[in-house]
Amino acid sequence: MRRFLCTVMILTLSVCALFARGDRDGSANNGKPDVVVTNFPAYDFTRQIAGDRINLAMLLPPGAESHSFEPTPRDIIQIQNSEVFIYTGGETDVWVDRILQSMDTSSIKIIRMMDTVDVVEEEIVEGMEEEEGESEEEIAYDEHVWTSPGNAKRIVQAITDALCESDGDDAALFRRNAREYTAQLDELDREFQEIVNNARRKTIVFGDRFPFRYFADAYGLSYFAAFPGCSTETEPSAATVAFLIDKVRAERIPVIFHIELSNERMADTISAETGAKKLLLHACHNVSKRDFDSGVTYLELQRANVPRLREALQ
Repeated sequence: MRRFLCTVMILTLSVCALFARGDRDGSANNGKPDVVVTNFPAYDFTRQIAGDRINLAMLLPPGAESHSFEPTPRDIIQIQNSEVFIYTGGETDVWVDRILQSMDTSSIKIIRMMDTVDVVEEEIVEGMEEEEGESEEEIAYDEHVWTSPGNAKRIVQAITDALCESDGDDAALFRRNAREYTAQLDELDREFQEIVNNARRKTIVFGDRFPFRYFADAYGLSYFAAFPGCSTETEPSAATVAFLIDKVRAERIPVIFHIELSNERMADTISAETGAKKLLLHACHNVSKRDFDSGVTYLELQRANVPRLREALQ
């Protein structure tokens, strides 16, 4: 379905472009660069760097599931009109690559977040269900590159460089904001590392998808989960649930995690069967509309993860 939709979007791009030829000199937007991003991490990193010096738009609606996101003609127009465009890359963003290939991007600074870090393949750990119909020859890279503060710093640097090239007048401000923000990411990194260094255990369990591969690798954590991070599956088999229940019991795991915007049913079942406490570990992939409207940030979400991780590793 998504492949069909992307084809339709590309065919209609020439029509959209007719409406996308507005002034690129900034006269219609008070001289501020138009920056378009696909998801929340890119959105928040960018606003921390640029503040109100840019016009910032996020394509993925708050509360929506990115793995089933389908672009609209309006989204294409926004990308075409942007001076900076930031997206993740990977399987979820195949539609982006197709659209970019079909348009003139010579005047757009494009950041693919997966190109700013050392990517790793998604892995199938013991007890985890593989995606149905996935080819064994096909390499799937984990797209959730922002989950480790170290990677977040690299992404922030790439965004800062692009913004400075787009708006030289505000470059000093952007770089100063980026330095201050990077210092906060360093502090967050130290907090997570201290928890792991003093932990009794190094294993976390998710009754959900697992979008924390970069986070786990950064801090030397092992994990068990129902599905890999980019899986579109939400209903596990009885064997998978039984495996996770047995693992929690055998290793006396005190916490079963779920991710944001999840139905939480699997975590509820495992918690009820084992007595493990159900907690949210926020992957910062997207936020609810309420949180978005209140201005929640990546750092706030990650700082809320700190005591939850401590509890899980005690």
